[in-house]
Amino acid sequence: MTEPSTSYRRLWTLAWPIILSNITVPLLGLVDTAVVGHLPDAHYLAAVTLGATLFSFLFWGFGFLRMGTTGLTSQAAGRDDDEAVRNLLGQSLLLAIALGAGLIIAGSPLISLGLWLLDGSEQASLLAAEYASIRLLSAPAVLANYAILGWFLGQQNSRVTLAIMLLTNGVNIVFDLLFVIGLGMTSNGVAWATVIADYSGLALGLWLISRQLKRLEGRFLRHHLLRLAAYAELFNVNANLFVRTLGLLFAMAFFTAQGAAQGDIVLAANAVLLQFIMLTSYGLDGFAHATESLIGRAIGKQNPHIFNSTLRAATLLSVITAGLATLAFLIGGQELIALLTGLDAVRDTAAIYLPWMIALPLIAVWSYLLDGVFIGATAIKQMRNSVFIGLTVFLTLWWAFQWLFRQQLLADGLLNHALWLSFMVFFIVRSGVLVAYLMPLRRRYGDTGEATGTP
Repeated sequence: MTEPSTSYRRLWTLAWPIILSNITVPLLGLVDTAVVGHLPDAHYLAAVTLGATLFSFLFWGFGFLRMGTTGLTSQAAGRDDDEAVRNLLGQSLLLAIALGAGLIIAGSPLISLGLWLLDGSEQASLLAAEYASIRLLSAPAVLANYAILGWFLGQQNSRVTLAIMLLTNGVNIVFDLLFVIGLGMTSNGVAWATVIADYSGLALGLWLISRQLKRLEGRFLRHHLLRLAAYAELFNVNANLFVRTLGLLFAMAFFTAQGAAQGDIVLAANAVLLQFIMLTSYGLDGFAHATESLIGRAIGKQNPHIFNSTLRAATLLSVITAGLATLAFLIGGQELIALLTGLDAVRDTAAIYLPWMIALPLIAVWSYLLDGVFIGATAIKQMRNSVFIGLTVFLTLWWAFQWLFRQQLLADGLLNHALWLSFMVFFIVRSGVLVAYLMPLRRRYGDTGEATGTP
């Protein structure tokens, strides 16, 4: 088999379990909504919505545990350094458990701050606080699972992601039904179901680790696990990933807040359209995560042919996926909006801004793809810089548009279009910065030289 066809096949083999596991996430959300939505009081559904939103943002902020572990592990695996692979697992798990315990300890003020920012009704917020205090107990398991998934992906085993997600979501659904419908619990039952599911996923992950460790040579080194200095590389990678993620969270929150300032209908319409980003991410994330592993392996092996062929394959498959998403939104965007909301005013408003979402996949694809390349190369400072340069342009452009509206130089009806344009420019600038950084990265790792090989 030729090298290019091997690259495409290997990338797809790694990507499809991730794509499939991503699809299980909204299915769980539908079950949570259906179970709680049939309770006699709407406050329970509002509480679960508030609590789930809070934890989505909170845990997303610690996603660096997955990304950083993938990049470093893939490079160690590429060097055939089994001992480093072992000790990266130990370090990542210890870091995850320490951070999870810290979240539990600091939970009350974090929950209070988060619910204050979400600004729900008093009764819904009280129920959400109870839900969140229970969900917080799963923090060590959730963060440890991030580390486990990153470790396996770094060794080009993405099927573990699918297995853990299927078990976690399956257990969650079963206990949702048992606690809420069987035992008559309310939003607290949904929270306990999630906690049990997260620790079930962790148990499966640890069992899979025990099997994988038997295939690896070397041993865990105490000084690598217990000396703070040994964590320097992991801390450096994860710290920059954390800052980068905070920048992305701020961009999303700022966009949402500026939409909210234009009224509830615009806020709701923008929220509906943002679901298109989630749908697009199912495919693009799968290829980006696969790219992380393969690029890291190429760098670990110092093999430019693997680097270049992976980059070509990832680019083509990602662009095809983005093109299909754009085509789907062009043909079925109105129907998807109608599926997501039954409110005529929100439907009509979302339809006005639908063209932005039709264009989005072909704009956003480059940042997804290049994030995968830079995570695999552990070139995290470049990723961090791209977010904050893009954020600076986004904010500057939006404030310039606001000034024009205040001076009545642009019609008020164009305000949300200006917000969407500013948001799209954020993606464009971030991708452009990463492309500029890619040039020296390719010179360093993609110089063909005399190396040979296939993924």
